[in-house]
Amino acid sequence: MRTKTTANDERRALRVNEASALYGISRGTIYVLMSRGELRSVKVLGRRLIPRDAIELMIAEGAK
Repeated sequence: MRTKTTANDERRALRVNEASALYGISRGTIYVLMSRGELRSVKVLGRRLIPRDAIELMIAEGAK
């Protein structure tokens, strides 16, 4: 059963579309960042997931 993502959702990893919506980054940009090695991701059962700490680290480093 699929659940909706909420602001209080504390999952450790997000799907690409969820990360895009939550952080305001286009899906295309996320895929480019992953292909460049600038954004860490993992593949689980055919689904690409982005660890929250990876995207938050990338944003924090970009803000420096």
